[in-house]
Amino acid sequence: MVKIIDQRHLPFDFVIEELSTVKGIVSAIKDMHLRGAPLIGVAAAYGVYFAALDTPDDVRFDSHVYDAGELLKTARPTAVNLSWAVDIQLENLTKGKSKSDKIEILLDQAHKLAAEDIERCRNIGKSGLPLIENIAQGKNGEPVNILTHCNAGWLACVDYGTATSPIYMAHDQGIHVHVWVDETRPRNQGARLTAWELQEHGVPHTVITDNTGGHLMQNNKVDLVFVGTDRTARNGDVANKIGTYLKALAAFDNNIPFYVAAPSSSIDWDCHDGLNCIEIEKRDADEVKYVEGSINNRISRVLIAPIESDAINYAFDVTPSRLVTGLITERGICQAIEKSMLNLFPEFR
Repeated sequence: MVKIIDQRHLPFDFVIEELSTVKGIVSAIKDMHLRGAPLIGVAAAYGVYFAALDTPDDVRFDSHVYDAGELLKTARPTAVNLSWAVDIQLENLTKGKSKSDKIEILLDQAHKLAAEDIERCRNIGKSGLPLIENIAQGKNGEPVNILTHCNAGWLACVDYGTATSPIYMAHDQGIHVHVWVDETRPRNQGARLTAWELQEHGVPHTVITDNTGGHLMQNNKVDLVFVGTDRTARNGDVANKIGTYLKALAAFDNNIPFYVAAPSSSIDWDCHDGLNCIEIEKRDADEVKYVEGSINNRISRVLIAPIESDAINYAFDVTPSRLVTGLITERGICQAIEKSMLNLFPEFR
C-alpha cells in the first residue's frame, strides 16, 4: 500500500488516500488524485508492483504484469515519466527467477525510483539557485520576482519539486523572493496547489490570472520565469501545462529569462522534435465549462459557460526550444539544444 495526498481536495482539505491496486493507481493518475510528471512516474512504478503482487494463480505471471504496465501507460499520454518508469519496472522482470524474487525486485525498484526523484529535485534546486542569487545581488534588497505556471512543486514530485526547488532553497537562505503564481486554468493547479505549497513554506507570493503575466513583464515586475516540464524532446522543445507557450512568448518579447526545470526522467531522448512527436492530451470539456471551489466548506462545481456551448480542453502545449533560455537539470544548466543537453547526459549520444 502507498499513501498519497489526494490533490483534488487542496487547498480546502488535506486528504490522504491509500492505494493498493494497479486499477487504483490508474484511476488516481487519470482522474488527477495525483499529478505532476515525476510523481506520476513513481506512482506507476508502484502500480507495476501491485499488479505483480495481485497476480492470480491461474494466469501467467509475466504476461499479467506486462498487461498491467500497458494499462498504466494509457492513464495519461503526455508525461514521459509514466512510460519511462513502467518500462524500467518491466525490464526488471527478467532479473528474478521466481515469482517472489520478481515481486521483491519490483518493490525495491519502486523505492529506488522514489528516492532518485527526491535527489534529482534537490539537485535541480542546487543548479537553479545561482540564477536567483545573481539577480538578487543587483536588486538592493528588493525581492526577486519569479513567475511560474501550473504546479511544479513537491506536490508534483516526491519532494522539493522541480521549478520550485530553487525558489525554496533561495528563500531558506534568506534571499528575498516573491512568486507570481498563475492560476493555471482550467484546473487551477497554480491557485490551488502552488499557492498552498508556497503559503505552507512561508514564501511570499501573489496569485494572478493567467493573462496577467504579459502585463507584469512589460512593466518590469518579473525578473525570471521558472516552469516545469512533462516531456522535453531531444531538440529542447518542452511540453508543459497549457499556457506555458504564451508565457515563453511574453518573456522572449520582454527579454526576460525563461527557464525550464527538467529532470532527466522527463527528457524523451527518442523524441527528436517536440512539435511533431509529443502527443497532447485532451481532457473532458467540462473542466473548461465548470470551475471548482469551496462553498460552505464543501468543494462544489459552478457552471461558467452556456451549457449548450462546445468547449475543448487541451492539457498541454509545446514551447519551441528557441524560446527557452535554459534547462535546469540535476546535473547543471544547459541550453535547450541537443548538443548542450548531451554534454550533461553523454550516455544518450
